[in-house]
Amino acid sequence: MSIVILGIETSCDETSAAVVVDGVTIKSNVISSQVDIHRKFGGVVPEIASRKHLEMINAVIREALDRAEIDFKDLDAVAVTYGPGLVGALLVGVAAAKAIAYGLDLPLLGVNHIEGHIFANMLVESEPGLPVLCLIVSGGHTDLVLIREFGRYELLGSTRDDAAGEAFDKVARVLGLGYPGGPLIDKLAACGNKDAIPLPRAYLEEGSFDFSFSGLKTAVINYIHRAVQKGGEHINKADVAASFRQAIVDVLADKTMLAARRYATKNIMLAGGVAANTLLREQLSRRASEEGLRLIYPPPVLCTDNAAMIACAAYYKYLRQDFAPLTLNAVPNLRLGRDCY
Repeated sequence: MSIVILGIETSCDETSAAVVVDGVTIKSNVISSQVDIHRKFGGVVPEIASRKHLEMINAVIREALDRAEIDFKDLDAVAVTYGPGLVGALLVGVAAAKAIAYGLDLPLLGVNHIEGHIFANMLVESEPGLPVLCLIVSGGHTDLVLIREFGRYELLGSTRDDAAGEAFDKVARVLGLGYPGGPLIDKLAACGNKDAIPLPRAYLEEGSFDFSFSGLKTAVINYIHRAVQKGGEHINKADVAASFRQAIVDVLADKTMLAARRYATKNIMLAGGVAANTLLREQLSRRASEEGLRLIYPPPVLCTDNAAMIACAAYYKYLRQDFAPLTLNAVPNLRLGRDCY
């Protein structure tokens, strides 16, 4: 018998609801983005994001059900992101999911947002083969995770300062490209020379799987400021974007391949918004192929925040009967693999 789960995601600036059957079949995945609203501020304003979620949540859920051609009575469970993320934004989704679960007497499933990103890959490859290494790269997270069993995660490394996506946004702002920075730099970099500007790569201690992009970001900003002081006409934005993108991708790929060799994993997964970066996909694909490894990554729509990945992750919790109580609350600093309910 099929398990139909309604997923809800409101951790940042996308209001999303999705209907997923048996953890693999996406019947609907509605995403209402706030990018245009926050672009004028150069980043997400938490209070504005929360209010917009309140305005959109009911309509988005209704549209998800309509697109899936089902109604509330056809659901077997409701799942929701409860952390990490912006606390006000999370609370909107959590309140909606709890109301539906209580009103319809359905199981409630609390999902870690980062775990959701990992499970976006399961919507592409339902049996990736364990153990598997997952590189999670987004605006708030840069993590390298070893997965020996789904639901149990070993964090090998994480960012010590700026996440990769955060660095993309900050450099894009200094270049005057706009927000969000990742896709804009990715597009501009395709026209530039990646070797034009020598930039640092922070590998930290020998054998470390941690990441640090603050120094790289500062080096790029200093380069731009020095050029502006000299008149600014010598700045080739495409070259800056290409050199910066290459520096980030080199570190991400090098550490991922090092971890794959050390832990003898045959499969590598990409997750998070920066997983849509074309150079990262190309470089990891080539290097994985050279070493006889398989690289798995979701399509771009499943890399950014969406509710289908939340419903997919929740399906496996449903099978374990790992249900959340109706006292479930938002946990903005929730850590991967540590449920707080």
